[in-house]
Amino acid sequence: MIELPEAVVIAGQITDALGGRRIAFATANASPHKFAWYTGDPAEYNDRLAGKVIGSGRGVGVHIEFDVGDTIVSVSAPVRYHAEGEKRPRKHQLLIEFEDGTAITSCAQMWGAFLCFPAGELPGTPDYALALSRPSPLTDAFDRAYFDTLFDDETPKLSAKAFLATEQRIPGLGNGVLQDILWTARVHPKRKMSDLSAAEVDGVFAAVKGVLASMTAEGGRNTERDLFGRPGGYRTILCKDTLGASCPACGAAIAKEAYLGGAIYYCAGCQSL
Repeated sequence: MIELPEAVVIAGQITDALGGRRIAFATANASPHKFAWYTGDPAEYNDRLAGKVIGSGRGVGVHIEFDVGDTIVSVSAPVRYHAEGEKRPRKHQLLIEFEDGTAITSCAQMWGAFLCFPAGELPGTPDYALALSRPSPLTDAFDRAYFDTLFDDETPKLSAKAFLATEQRIPGLGNGVLQDILWTARVHPKRKMSDLSAAEVDGVFAAVKGVLASMTAEGGRNTERDLFGRPGGYRTILCKDTLGASCPACGAAIAKEAYLGGAIYYCAGCQSL
């Protein structure tokens, strides 16, 4: 699943590679998906987009967003570029064909939002509105003072994973990027926030900022792919591909458990519970 680093990287690639291209036609919901969301009737997307020109892109939480004239397209799923004459995927939730014969497609990964709405308006999707209202961890506005405002009376009861990766406290920070953040901070995902020392909270904040910045600067994680289908350059330390491998810091085996509706990866040597 794409998260904040990949959303920012792909949005930037859309700006650089597709800016100025005119849309010939658009198709939405060609392959109905139970967990795909649209704004209004997807059958009207062609009327909203055909003839308009791609502008600039940006990452908003897990959304890859870009301007199309007076309209905004915002997608919380991978976006892929297709050269002229290249075969398009058989199934997709969004297809945009350009007048020069190139195209982009997007397909839901378990779920996905494929939004198309007038600039200046907000679609009826709470996660998108929340992502717009909160500073990105990649900006200076996400500083220690702001991080402290995320703590409330319920925080001490939460685990580190629940605090960082649920309820959209930090839009774009999900279970995928969480693993390396907590490994860098040397905090086990199940540790209660009430058990963390002041120094450990400092470490969590620094890891959120530093790891997400590195993932973005290196083109996203190597477990995900960019606009052109290339894996990112950030070598993920804790993920399904490194399960059982030796921790690069202490040599202990990387472990996996089911927790809070997903998997957690950790090093028992570095991240004591």
